[in-house]
This record gives sequence, structure tokens and C-alpha cells, in this order.
Amino acid sequence: MIKKQMLVVVLAALPTLVMAAALQQVQDLEVGPVTVTGTREAQKISETPNTVNVINEKLIQETRPAHPSELMRKIPGVTVTVTNGEGHQTSIRQPISTSPVYLFLEDGIPTRSTGFFNHNALFEVNLPQSAGIEVVKGPASALYGSDAIGGLINVLSRPSPGAPEFEANTEFGEHGWKRLLLTGGTGGDTWGVRPSVNVTHTDGWRDDTASTRRSFSVRWDQVIDDDTIVKTLLSTADIDQQGAGSTRLNETDYKNNPTLNYIPISYRRVKAVRLSSAYEKSFESSLVSITPYLRYNEMDQLPNYVGTSAGSTRINTSRNYSLGLQAKYRHDFTPMRTRLIVGVDVDRSPGSYWERGVTFGGAEALASGATRFTSYTVGDKRYDYDVTYTGISPYIHTEFSPLEPLRITTGLRYDDINYDYHNNLSVTGNRPASTEVDFDNTSAKLGATWQLNKSNSVFVAYTEGFRAPSEGQLFRAGGSDTLSLDAIQARNIEFGVRGQIQQLNYMFSVFDLKKSDDVLSYRDPVSNDTIATNNGTTTHRGVELGLSATITTDITLNGAFSYIKHEYDDWIANVRGVGNVDFSGNEIPNGPRFLGNISVDYKPSFLNGGVASLEWVKMGSYRIDQANTAGAKYNGHNLINLRASYLPSKTWEIYGRVMNLADKRYAEAASFSNGANEFAPGLPRTGYIGAIYRWDAK
Repeated sequence: MIKKQMLVVVLAALPTLVMAAALQQVQDLEVGPVTVTGTREAQKISETPNTVNVINEKLIQETRPAHPSELMRKIPGVTVTVTNGEGHQTSIRQPISTSPVYLFLEDGIPTRSTGFFNHNALFEVNLPQSAGIEVVKGPASALYGSDAIGGLINVLSRPSPGAPEFEANTEFGEHGWKRLLLTGGTGGDTWGVRPSVNVTHTDGWRDDTASTRRSFSVRWDQVIDDDTIVKTLLSTADIDQQGAGSTRLNETDYKNNPTLNYIPISYRRVKAVRLSSAYEKSFESSLVSITPYLRYNEMDQLPNYVGTSAGSTRINTSRNYSLGLQAKYRHDFTPMRTRLIVGVDVDRSPGSYWERGVTFGGAEALASGATRFTSYTVGDKRYDYDVTYTGISPYIHTEFSPLEPLRITTGLRYDDINYDYHNNLSVTGNRPASTEVDFDNTSAKLGATWQLNKSNSVFVAYTEGFRAPSEGQLFRAGGSDTLSLDAIQARNIEFGVRGQIQQLNYMFSVFDLKKSDDVLSYRDPVSNDTIATNNGTTTHRGVELGLSATITTDITLNGAFSYIKHEYDDWIANVRGVGNVDFSGNEIPNGPRFLGNISVDYKPSFLNGGVASLEWVKMGSYRIDQANTAGAKYNGHNLINLRASYLPSKTWEIYGRVMNLADKRYAEAASFSNGANEFAPGLPRTGYIGAIYRWDAK
């Protein structure tokens, strides 16, 4: 049954589509740019009723990101902030947070199971050696399931070469930065293999913030016959970092002593392994795809984000294994260019979690009034449990064109989710007894695109998303009431136009995203107990604009801009020491309204194929507390970055970059605590230099 909201958005879009038809006579359609994320296989972006942004391999190689933020902020409406090492928090149509409202994929497979979300998931993927990144904004649950509310990020692996090749990239920078990237491989007419290695170390610019990563991947491509291919990918990551993380400093230290780390004893150690093998067989008008996969994730940490007060700190270890399958069948019909895709995702992920309390010691009083802790003792176990996540999710996706320029897309997915939880300690008010928890959810999407001419199109869409509670939210959130939580729901209406006008490429979109059944803590006025409820509702509205223009044969201008407002619609939450407070109507903290990015690329002949790039990064101001207290605000920042490269020969490239060229003081994160603003300082002016050697047998 088509929902009322879906009918409303389609009816509202019809005048736009009819007007477009009257104004433009459709010319021959061209393939244009494609995306592989919208339907899990190649599809023209012009026929995708979503805002999809693609970062190609060329841009990745020119940017040479030391952190995912350096790439992601080039996309309108997206920002990724730095915690420590390659750790991050993400904002895509949602405030900056660690909340599980995004889905992180590698070649279309989630890097983690739904029940074991981690906001740092991008540092488990080898971004600098990837072939591209695709970002689908807004809810995508109708195809991908839970977590895809704000959007999803799909990192694409580099394919195998068809002949022997080798590439070595060595890089050095300030604050003990060292990185070695190796890739290459060989192949023939029907096969190819590509191994890649990423070894990175930094001492960190703040005290005691060293970070080391070791990543290895190998991709094997095999053509079995004219219509059958197999792609196998093994990816591993081993990350060990000390953690200033997103630890804030009081305003005095932020301005005068930003290298301070109040909790130098904190750490995070991560191991990740992913193995998948995608089998695809094509028939005359159909395709069968079967992708089994294995995953292993492990994280051991003493986090700094929980604070230093008694009872708030802990040391913990989580492990999670996964055995999954993605299977689909696609058939194309001649009438109306109809395409039907049916599939099922299966994920079984047993995991475990244990946690011990920690008491910080070695307290050192600082001149600013803050305290630095240099030791800790481990106390009794707080949690020790095993939990198995099982998800079975069939879906159907259809596309058809009743008129040549009109493409209509529909989709429906059903998610059946089960947590089988076994408590290995005594049952207390904070530790529920062993139990099972089930969720089921149906997500729909409906969209339409209209090709104005061969270069320009408009789209309109209604999409739904949801997020099932994570295992942590269910089983260690402080009370048995969490077992009755429901999934958070999201509804999104979106309109956009994209294409090319002479030398200008553009994408513009406007959206209205509403979340309901959000989880908040509320104090019951009768029992005086603090309980978790699904009573929160929020609205996120905004506009996004992406531009790319060729100014001259040597100069290209790229821009990414967004203006988004995040508001509480209905939000009565418990505040410690105060009671229930109504924040309805307030702006949500950590949600900058304006984001901007402009880069000018200059490619003169004397750089011999190299490029010089000047980049401006703008983050607008934002509130930092739920009450929108006067003065509880981060004023935003402007940063300038410079990159340049030169090719002295066919096989060698020399490059350098300077981040934060003007050496501005800015914050990666901010908060309002105990009546005062606190800030996590961002990277000062920092330089890097590197050299690349490339060889191939062609």
C-alpha cells in the first residue's frame, strides 16, 4: 500500500515535470556519469532520484588525504571532523556526532554489522588507495537497511591491472608524520591481482597522541567466461592510537596551550578483517549476483570521551564476527525500459563485550584550573556478555519509463532483526538478564527523474529510513527499560536539479528530513525513575549546491555549499541534577548551519602534468548545548590549504601540501559543560612532502 506521504510528494512534483517537458525538447540521452551505490550496480546518475556525490580516483590522488575529512568536506552538506589519528565524527544532514545514523560500506558491503556500529568506521578502510568514494545522502534503508538515515558512504576498491605495474609513495611531514603506500599487481586477458599496503605513523601534534596504522588489501578479478566474473577482496587494518581524541580543553588552554591532553593515558586499538567474493553471471537480459562475506572487528579502548568523574570512566573490549550474504536477481524488460531487482541480505554476527570500571590517578593541577591524569587503576567488571545479531532482509527495486525522459523508481525492503543476548554476570538494575530482542521494519522509497536534455535533469523523491537500537543501547544503557525500545524512524522529501551548462557542472538539492521515535532519557514523575523512551522528534531542512567550472584551459574552480537547520520538534529530556527539561523548538547542538568549500586548481604546462590547488574551508557557527544558552556557541572558522605537485619525468612525481596555511586557531569539536565553553583544538599549520614512483609494462 502506497503511503499518503509518497502520493503527496509525487503529486507535488508533477507540475515541475510537466513544465520541464514543455520547456525542453528531449535530445538523445547520453550515458554520462554513473554510480554503483544506488542499485548496487552501474546506473546513470541522471536517472538516480537521490543526491549522489562521487569522489573519483583522480581527486583522491591529488588530495592525498592524511585524514578522511580532507576528502569528505569537498561534498556539499558533508563534514567529517578529526578526533585522533584517522578517527572521526561525521555530519551528513545530521549534526556532528558519534550517533549510528550513517552506513559505511566497502564495495557495497557494510564494514560493520548493524548491531556493532562504530563512528570511526572510515579509519578501518584504506581511503588513500581507493578507486573512488560515493556518498548517497538522506535515508537509504529501502535498499541498505538500518543506520542509513543521514546517508551512506561507499568506498570503492581499485581494480586489478591488466599488465604488470608498481607504485610506491613515500611521504613525510611535521609532528612525526610518515607514510608509505605501495600498490601494483599484474594480470592477463582473464585475470588480475592487486595487492596494496598502507603503513602510516604520526606522533600527533597534541601531547601523547601518537597513532599508527597498518593496512593490507588484495583484490583478485577473474573472468570465467564472456558473461561471468568473480571479484574477491581481502582487506585488513590494524590501528593503535593514543587518544586526545575529541577531548575538549577549557577556553584558557584552548587559546594558550592547545597541545595539552588532559587524559594522556587513553587509547584505542582496532583490528578489522573483511573478505568477500562477488560472483556475477549475466544472461541476455538479466543478471545473478551472489556475494558471501566474512568480517572480524575488534576494539580495545580506554576512552577519554566519558569524562573523569567517579563512575564515568571504563576500559572495554568488544569483538564481533560476521558471516553474511548478499544475493540479488536483476531482469530487464523491453516495455518502458523496465528493470526489476529482487534480493536478500543475510547477516549473522556473534559478538562479545566486557567492561571494567577505571579510577584515574596521578592528578596534576594545571594553571588553567584543569586537571591532567597520568595513571589509572582497573576495578570490577561492569559488563560481560555475548550477543548474536541476526538480520534477514528481502527487498525489491523497480524502475520504468512511461515516457522516454521520465524514469520512475520504487523500492521496498523488509528487515527482520534479532539480538540473542547472554549475560555472564549477575543481574542488576544496569545489567538485564539473558534475553532475546526482536525488531522488524518495512522501508519504502519512491522517486522520479526527468531528463530535460542530454546534459540536465531534475528529480524528486520520498525515502524512508530507520535505525534499530545497537547492542550497546539495548544491553548497557543503564536499565531494563531499554529492552523495550523501538527503532528510530526517518522520512525524507527531496527535490533536485543537476547537469551541465556549457563549462559549468552543477548539482542543487533541497530536502526535508524528519526523525521520529528518537531515543531520549526521561524521568518518570511518579516513580522518579529515569527511563529510556522513543519520544523524540526532530527536523532537518536544508539546501545543498555543488559546482565545478572550467575557467580556462589551465584553471578549474570547484565549490561545495550547504545551509541546513537542525531543530528539536518534541524533546523533553532528563538533565542530571535538574530533572525533565523541554528543549522543543531549540536548535540541536553541534549542527553548523553553513558549510562551504572552494578550491581553485591551476595546471600550467611548467608543472608537467602536476597541479597547484588553493582551498578555502568554511564551517559556520553552531550551538553547543541543548538549552541554546546565550554564549554557548562555537563561532565557526575559515581555513586555507595549499597543495602542489610536479612531474619531473614519466615515472616520478614530487608533491607537497600545507594545511591551515594561515595557522588559525580553530576547534574540531566544542561543548558546554559546567557553565563554560570547551573546545577540542584543530591542527595548526602543518606541512607535508612526498614522492611517487610509478612503473608499468605498457
